[in-house]
Amino acid sequence: MRTRTLLLCLGLLAAPFTANAQRIQADGATQTFSYLADAYFNDVYFRYNPTTGTASGLHQYDTQLEDYSAAGMARESADLHSWEAKIAAVDPGLLDAAEADDRSLLLNSIRSQLLTLEQIRPAEKDPDSYSTGVTSSIFVLIERPYASADARLHAVIARERLMPQVFAEARRNLRNPAQISTEIALEQINDDISFFQKDVPAALVTGPGAATSAAEKAEFARTNAAVMEAMQQYAAWMKTDLLPRSHGDFRLGPDTFRKKLLYDEMVDLPLDRLLVIAFADIHRNQAEFQRVAHDLDPDKTPQQVLAELSNLHTTPEKLLPAFQTSFNNLIEFIRTHHIVTIPSTVQPTLEETPPFMRATTMASMDPPGPFETHSTRAYFNVTLPEKDWTPEHLKDFMQYYNVGVVNSTSIHEAYPGHYIQYLFQPQFPSKIRLILQASTNVEGWAHYCEQMMLDEGYGAAGTVGPDGKVIDQRTALFLRMGQLQDALLRDARFVVAIKLHTGTGEASGSWSLEQAREFFVQQGYQPRSTSEVEVNRATSDPTYLYYTLGKLQIMKLREDVRARQGAAFNLQRFHDDFLRQGAVPMQIIRREMLHDDSPTL
Repeated sequence: MRTRTLLLCLGLLAAPFTANAQRIQADGATQTFSYLADAYFNDVYFRYNPTTGTASGLHQYDTQLEDYSAAGMARESADLHSWEAKIAAVDPGLLDAAEADDRSLLLNSIRSQLLTLEQIRPAEKDPDSYSTGVTSSIFVLIERPYASADARLHAVIARERLMPQVFAEARRNLRNPAQISTEIALEQINDDISFFQKDVPAALVTGPGAATSAAEKAEFARTNAAVMEAMQQYAAWMKTDLLPRSHGDFRLGPDTFRKKLLYDEMVDLPLDRLLVIAFADIHRNQAEFQRVAHDLDPDKTPQQVLAELSNLHTTPEKLLPAFQTSFNNLIEFIRTHHIVTIPSTVQPTLEETPPFMRATTMASMDPPGPFETHSTRAYFNVTLPEKDWTPEHLKDFMQYYNVGVVNSTSIHEAYPGHYIQYLFQPQFPSKIRLILQASTNVEGWAHYCEQMMLDEGYGAAGTVGPDGKVIDQRTALFLRMGQLQDALLRDARFVVAIKLHTGTGEASGSWSLEQAREFFVQQGYQPRSTSEVEVNRATSDPTYLYYTLGKLQIMKLREDVRARQGAAFNLQRFHDDFLRQGAVPMQIIRREMLHDDSPTL
């Protein structure tokens, strides 16, 4: 039946080009594109990325694992080229505007995957992609109770049976990674092994609501032990064999960097122009940071004032309640100040970060996938201090959770950031927009909200703060300082991403890792420990400039819409219209909201 429908659609596309036939052609193109998109996701996208399928709520993929072999990746590349041609053959002129944009999204996604497989080639250059990859494939099976523990344990066993072969493929595929890439893999693999040793059994075998099948538990003990042994052998091989010959380069280079930005974010600005934008924003935020610091204490340096901010924090036992209070206050402010529609009264479930996530995240929003029907609760995870920490470790940890961070984190992750965007998913106009997202939109929106909420008066003197108390002028300034420090962190990512990977700018040549670290400290106002983590991330997340890039694009869009609408402009309507388009690149959002192709920056 589906084949017959496709042939009918293709036949309609060949009809005479009369006025009536033109309408029939358009209908046929729409049906053809819809058919091709569904077939692509079923036959290619999720088949080659079953972990993504599980995370999306499509549990027919739960027992499958990514094929890490060179032959498997060659088949994936060939299939992607074939589907690129099929989607490109659909004439966008015969689709309506939203469908034509969806076609662009789909083509760019395919081209981005091809860029990764054929030019970036993490299979040859990133040893962590194997150990972290298999860990993620089990994590998505245990993070949500979407099915019984027995059903999920069965899926874990099926995936674990395939994992020792993954590390055999890694030995064959890895050629000449950068030293930093192998060092990062070695640094993280003990946590991966610990995940299999402690967290997976605790989730499905020994903890509350554990699986009941004795046979499955016995089989899990065998497969889980085999995975840990394979990982331990992989770690030893990396240390003794791979690391001494890791002399490659993690950098993308200008051409690949530009293509990745184009395919992932639809950003085609020259890299020199992007750097000008980045430096302008970091200088703007530095000036504002210094102004706020001077208002707080004119006799201290901005860094000394920042140190004072770090001491404004609650106690460990009051940390989760502090976030809960901030949720309630944010919701009230959003409603009374008409910031954005909140589509549901259900709040995310606030809980301690699961053990297997604590090494990599301080706070996170974990909503269900767009097709999940059995576990629809969204979790707001907060990492809490361990009971056996030294007083010094505990002090450093709680200084991170100062009043400014609690405020910005609640805004970014929940209200009106990631959680509100998740609540708008039922209004997204297509299946494609449920699956494919642009980081400039997702992270750009959450980062934009951090500043926008303060600009609209949240956290101002005389209002109720995140701790439920009335804010004085000094606390209001500290909240602004915390927001600005986060903005400077994202500004530093913007600059470092380009300079580290492309060498673009006035000074020729790419930055060294140490130059990048120094930039985070001196220009981004970040601690040395943060700079280490951020530069390590830059080596494997090369376009993580998307936070500030997206924020600036949204701010420009808002002002362009305001200029177009004049006195009729309404902030809540703007935010609602923005969110219901889906988390797509800003170029598409502008076409939907301004009906033109004006520049996004």
